[in-house]
Amino acid sequence: MPTDSTLSLAMELIARPSVTPDDGGCQPMIAERLAAIGFTVEPMRFASVDNLWARRGSAAPLFVLAGHTDVVPTGPLDKWESDPFSPVVRNDYLYGRGAADMKSSVAAFVTAIEAFVAKHPNHAGSIGVLLTSDEEGPAVDGTVKVIEALEARGDKIDFCIVGEPSSEKTTGDTIKHGRRGSLNGRLTIWGTQGHVAYPQLAANPIHRFVPALTELLNTTWDSDNPDFPDTSFQISNIHGGTGAENVIPGQLDLVCNFRYSTSVTAQELQARVAEILARHGLEFEADWRVSGEPFLTGAGKLIEAVTAAIADVSGIETRLSTAGGTSDGRFIAPTGAEVVELGPSNDTIHKINERVATRDLEALAAMYLGVMERLLAP
Repeated sequence: MPTDSTLSLAMELIARPSVTPDDGGCQPMIAERLAAIGFTVEPMRFASVDNLWARRGSAAPLFVLAGHTDVVPTGPLDKWESDPFSPVVRNDYLYGRGAADMKSSVAAFVTAIEAFVAKHPNHAGSIGVLLTSDEEGPAVDGTVKVIEALEARGDKIDFCIVGEPSSEKTTGDTIKHGRRGSLNGRLTIWGTQGHVAYPQLAANPIHRFVPALTELLNTTWDSDNPDFPDTSFQISNIHGGTGAENVIPGQLDLVCNFRYSTSVTAQELQARVAEILARHGLEFEADWRVSGEPFLTGAGKLIEAVTAAIADVSGIETRLSTAGGTSDGRFIAPTGAEVVELGPSNDTIHKINERVATRDLEALAAMYLGVMERLLAP
């Protein structure tokens, strides 16, 4: 693969500040390159979010490379060794916001496709590229909306690689073949406000919640699932009180999250939380939101092609994993597509001085090319 071409494009993308939901001009640049090699390019803007759908060919199977052009905020600029939007190569690493998550993958998408089309101008099936500027944010006007539009007109995705940074130490050592679901809860525990000197005249919701919290933290939420980590419960925010030292609060507000496997449903988790709180005699209100259902891609053509391509390029046997957070794969898998995430190392994503090894750019583009060779070469 042309390393310099992938590195150059990655640097061009990083140089465009694109903090969610701003695309920063990344998608038009990519659209121009794809149009030049025969893709039909379709910008899809929903609300303030830019999305790009591009397709070459009309036959099945449809193989899609999906990702995002938005990045998270930089954090304190004075903590960076160089400007996060002025990409630089130091000691064989490319530095900049989005270097690992995931502008290098997007660059590798493009150069791999260009190499494949040059070699196979009459390839089988179709190639698609799906990009959004809303993956790092609310994710309500991005990939999910594009998928809805494609489904409505009968565009059926068969195989999809999401370029999220899936690897740990070496590119390709780990791929994600599924993700846990994410259930977000906002709970209010009611009490009775009063004076701290007269606790018998009040009901402290903080004190009353502690036994229930202990049970929530010690509960096993699902049975052993060989494909997923155990379902986890975490409180991410908790608040009670008026700020005064001498006032017992009348309510406790908390935000919590479940990351759950396919062994349990969001509805079952909600019901079990309600049962625990009620058993401890708590008065409460709960507002729940599912931001992604769990999915799992089993053995099939895509995993076979991806693992073979990785072995050819790097000589390693990849590990299948469902650990970590969510990705836009959660919107694509429910359509019936086989979905796998393959990208560079995730050790610096969202951090100060985010970086990716320059050698990984070549390897990643070669892996994407290898998958297309196995799925679409005539």
